[in-house]
Amino acid sequence: MIRRNGEYKTEFREEMRGGKGSVKLEEFWAPKTEMRSKNRMFSRLTLNPGCSIGFHPHDAEDEIFVVVKGRAEADDNGDIVELGPGDTILTGNGDGHAIRCVGDEPLELIAVISTY
Repeated sequence: MIRRNGEYKTEFREEMRGGKGSVKLEEFWAPKTEMRSKNRMFSRLTLNPGCSIGFHPHDAEDEIFVVVKGRAEADDNGDIVELGPGDTILTGNGDGHAIRCVGDEPLELIAVISTY
């Protein structure tokens, strides 16, 4: 099955997980109906400068962010780090994270959440 760029189901979430601004989510493949694996998200997220996803934990699942473009400030379970293109962050086992777009260009991430 092939889905081309621009054909993804798109939604906007305001103040996602208590964050600031709007996050654009483009769902590559829908969990349960299109993907049979134990993933509950496989999406591209776009945050404009100053926008963020608030701190939240991941129990019984892992979330991976891959930075595609832009700059991010990530709270990695209490450690504040800056991330750029090609960097990744893995959060799971009850730990939590938050992410914020810093800099002048939008932050683009690939997000995968896998349950266990």
